[in-house]
Amino acid sequence: MSKITVYSKPNCMQCNFTKKYLDDKGVDYSTLDVFADEEALNHIKSLGFQSLPVVEIDGEEPFNGFRPDLLAKLA
Repeated sequence: MSKITVYSKPNCMQCNFTKKYLDDKGVDYSTLDVFADEEALNHIKSLGFQSLPVVEIDGEEPFNGFRPDLLAKLA
C-alpha cells in the first residue's frame, strides 16, 4: 500500500473534507499541520503549492484541494 500524507492547517474546510473522506473510506494516511511543522510547509512550497490541503501519495503526482475524484482511487 502506498504511503499517503495530507498536509493541512487548522480550520481549513477543504482539509477537513479531505480527511473525513479518507476516514469514511477507511484509508490509512498521516497528516502534517503546516502551521506546526515548518519543514512540512517548506516541502509543499518546494512542490509549487500555495493552497491546502496537499495530498502526497508515494509514486503519484501530488495534488491540492478537496478532490473526491482523485481520492476515490485510494479507497
